[in-house]
Amino acid sequence: MTRNSSASLLIIGGAASSPRAPLPTLPPLALYIHIPWCVRKCPYCDFNSHTASPVLPEQEYVDALLADLDQDLHAVYGRELSSIFFGGGTPSLFSAEALGRLLEGVKQRIPFADDIEITLEANPGTFEQEKFVAYRKLGINRLSIGVQSFQQEKLKALGRIHNGDEAVRAAGMARQAGFDNFNLDLMHGLPDQSLDDALSDLRQAIELKPTHISWYQLTLEPNTVFWNQPPVLPEDDTLWDIQEAGQALLAEYGYAQYEVSAYAQPGRPARHNLNYWSFGDFIGIGAGAHGKLSHPDGRIVRTWKTRLPKDYLNPAKSFQAGEKALTNDEMPFEFLMNALRLTAGVESRLYPERTGLPLESLDEHRREAEQSGLLQVEPSRLAATERGQLFLNDLLQKFLS
Repeated sequence: MTRNSSASLLIIGGAASSPRAPLPTLPPLALYIHIPWCVRKCPYCDFNSHTASPVLPEQEYVDALLADLDQDLHAVYGRELSSIFFGGGTPSLFSAEALGRLLEGVKQRIPFADDIEITLEANPGTFEQEKFVAYRKLGINRLSIGVQSFQQEKLKALGRIHNGDEAVRAAGMARQAGFDNFNLDLMHGLPDQSLDDALSDLRQAIELKPTHISWYQLTLEPNTVFWNQPPVLPEDDTLWDIQEAGQALLAEYGYAQYEVSAYAQPGRPARHNLNYWSFGDFIGIGAGAHGKLSHPDGRIVRTWKTRLPKDYLNPAKSFQAGEKALTNDEMPFEFLMNALRLTAGVESRLYPERTGLPLESLDEHRREAEQSGLLQVEPSRLAATERGQLFLNDLLQKFLS
């Protein structure tokens, strides 16, 4: 496949307001691979996902992904991958053969770290479960299973195509296939959900002994069916009760909250996501994928790829839809909107290491945030207080230029 890497390229963002220092070291590098197809689009989903045709263009899409990666290689020469994440969509719709060819192609282009984490998002449906053993043999060593709920009426309201029994079996089959590290995705604040309903789902998830639970509140996003036809969601008081009781239950069973909606057993946080939240680098390939790459001279560039699968697969169109070099004025917000999602925050030294800007440049806004009770008064760390975690948007606004 031949592509013109500059075709239809949109470049946004001006020069930095003043020169940045060269970065002393480049951050860890990850790879995000977007598979944009699902059996059916869920009414709450605002991700770049599209209803799959009976026959997926696996071979063509893998060819496109590798050609897309080729165009990013110049920016990561000499570096190795610390993690890979297959997101979607539903990546587990792809065959093990297709994913194996893709992983082999990636490894030929970029070295893998010895302890690389490779995560695949999967649905609990029986069709996908049958592939778990084959995925594990490819070197995929972490699954993220999209359960959302174990209760049939809630699954129906969410437009999910699996049932609760399949969700339970998926966790068992993941373990039998050799996955000793897997995540369960679970939602709360569902239509007509009570506190007991929410805790029942959470107890069922805990009983399956995943190493990681992503537990997040359903929100109504623009450009979704739920946005245009909103369901009846629990009252704010109920949502608060669910949040408090759920966090206590997770802590009781050893799941430590390390991010806004992420809970893990000791030593089992998602390394790929930790890299993202600590302002690490990641290449994004696939329809609609986003990336962020740092350069030794201090430039930090965000990129995004062509969104529609038909355009992404069209040799006449560019893979890359646009890019933006971050300016000095944007850097505090860009860094902190990720770092402050972590309950422990990050070490303060990470700010100059990852941005090329002096830590002192944050002082004025930092003092204001500390005086507001939103940021911890801790020179060696940048971390939100408990109140700051609850009002994260208010905290981040203090660092907007």
